[in-house]
Amino acid sequence: MPKCPIPAPGLVFGNYPEQPSKDANYIARLQQLFTLPSVWLGGLRHQRYQKFLQVVHLLANQYQTLTSAAFDAKLNELRAEFSMHGLTEATLTQCFALVKVACQASLGLKPYDTQLLAARILVDGHLAEMATGEGKSLAMGMGAAVMAIAGAPVHLITANDYLVNRDAIQLLPLYQSLGLTIGMVTQAHDTQARKQAYARHITYVTAKELTFDYLRDLALDGSENTALQQHIAHLSGQKSQRILRGLCVALIDEADSILLDEARVPLILSRSVLQDDQLSYHSKAMELASRLSVEQDFILHTAQLKASLTAQGSQKIADFSLHLSQLWHNRMHREETICQALAAQYLYHRDQHYLVHQNKIHIIDEITGRLAVGRVWSQGLHQMIELKEGCQTSVQTITLSQITYQRFFQRYLRLAGMSGTLHEARLELYQMYDLRLIKVPLRTPSQRKTLPTRLYPKQSMLWQYVIQQVQSLQAQGRPVLIGTDSVNDSEQLSWQLTQAQIAHEVLNARQDQQESTLIAQAGQIGQVTVSTNMAGRGTDIHLTSEVIARGGLHVICVQHNVSRRIDRQLIGRAARQGLPGSVETVLALDQVLMQNYYLPSLLAWLSQRINKNQASVWLSPQCLVKLCIRLPQSFAEAEQRAQRFAMLKQDKQQEDAQYHA
Repeated sequence: MPKCPIPAPGLVFGNYPEQPSKDANYIARLQQLFTLPSVWLGGLRHQRYQKFLQVVHLLANQYQTLTSAAFDAKLNELRAEFSMHGLTEATLTQCFALVKVACQASLGLKPYDTQLLAARILVDGHLAEMATGEGKSLAMGMGAAVMAIAGAPVHLITANDYLVNRDAIQLLPLYQSLGLTIGMVTQAHDTQARKQAYARHITYVTAKELTFDYLRDLALDGSENTALQQHIAHLSGQKSQRILRGLCVALIDEADSILLDEARVPLILSRSVLQDDQLSYHSKAMELASRLSVEQDFILHTAQLKASLTAQGSQKIADFSLHLSQLWHNRMHREETICQALAAQYLYHRDQHYLVHQNKIHIIDEITGRLAVGRVWSQGLHQMIELKEGCQTSVQTITLSQITYQRFFQRYLRLAGMSGTLHEARLELYQMYDLRLIKVPLRTPSQRKTLPTRLYPKQSMLWQYVIQQVQSLQAQGRPVLIGTDSVNDSEQLSWQLTQAQIAHEVLNARQDQQESTLIAQAGQIGQVTVSTNMAGRGTDIHLTSEVIARGGLHVICVQHNVSRRIDRQLIGRAARQGLPGSVETVLALDQVLMQNYYLPSLLAWLSQRINKNQASVWLSPQCLVKLCIRLPQSFAEAEQRAQRFAMLKQDKQQEDAQYHA
């Protein structure tokens, strides 16, 4: 590879390094257009790294005989080489060899070729698709260690606070043996603790916490507003009030979840405002919305979680508002408010979109199934749902600054990531972040057995089949993991299992504090675990030798997620690391995604055909069963893709407006 400067604070990149925000010019767009076919066909190949692996193994054999002092001296020598010559092939192979030796000495783990390959892909600024169970945490850690030894501050981004603590503590001995320091940032940390964590060589942090810390830096006033003023303050010995040291290197675990799935929600830094008439205004909106009739006065757009007024409904609201305060005399504002009230009443559902706990509304993240701690809905929606549920009403907020994940991660000097489910989204990831995908091969061939996909007319029939299947598998002594769509579904199935006298555990947003304990038990003989999407990412279900001998974990997917990638995450819990296991997908026509994207008449016809010809279940031909399931996902993915591009465009327009103002 050509010589590449180290992305770090200093003379080259400034005291707070980040990429300038800019729109792609005509030449860049044309170049990307010509490369898209290559990306779609698979892009870069892992075979290009075969020579790299050979050299690393050769050097690692030599370095194994080094004394502790000689090992440290070699590390210091490499740091000097990186400082003078940047990221070159020679220095990188030597560094990876030292990291490999350190893994064996400090962790007792000999990195596999696939892990070394994935780590090198990250260092080169690409995306690595690595199957679940193949050792992504160690691969991420090795990539972070190499970049930190080179002198770059590294942000290692994981999906949640639990993984921040777990991965950092597990790999701490490795980092210490390489003379590296690590920091951890979770929601509980205050500003001073965050600054200390970001000052370390490697910082483990969630995307949300990192982005909000960046927004807080942007909101700072005073002597640090321009690059020149920052430099003058630095030379004069003034301490920076900024939390971060810039955006140098980001390595993202579960990259598709963060860069795509969570990228539909803008990150907004806000402060509370007290308004005397706020509560009465929202209450009146809910009251007026309750007087309207569906279809006649308003239309529900279930897939988008939005409502729109008809001409008749708009006129009704105008008539209702004649004798109300001035707040209701602005047509656009009152209709937006009423549409929010309609969405709160008819589209947002308890135990699906949110939980009610201790008289407060807690949003459930639809992708992870976990509580989205600290997140609130905007434009009064959160307050209206509080009124709907009879909860204590929170104050509304005003925006201080905001950014999308798309625009934020584009600002890193070097960005890379890893996940087990990237292939389907490779084009969008390239268009949005200029990241190419390289697929890492399996270390050992997969032994996963996939049972036929089953489609039932009604969910009640689905539950009956699941119970029968669980009873059969329990008799064999095999553990079962059942993935459901929502908290409500998980509890419905739990009730059905209880009625059938089947012992089981439930993992959903209500049990997020017991997550690690429940996951640790999920691989025991005869254990049955019912879970939402919480079991799909970042979980490691360990199997006993007796369970392996009996066929391993069986996964029943009754989730119909908005993306096939999320289904694959759950499926990936079975048959990891070449172990035996099996999976099956079982869905019903009355599940939410089917209802959102298929006409009622089509669903009724399909239901009749299933009942008439196939004994209440559609099994064959499998190609048509799967097509019926995949089509709604394709529609939902296209909608979300359009939302992300539109949100990025709007975000850039707002940034340009603020800049010119």
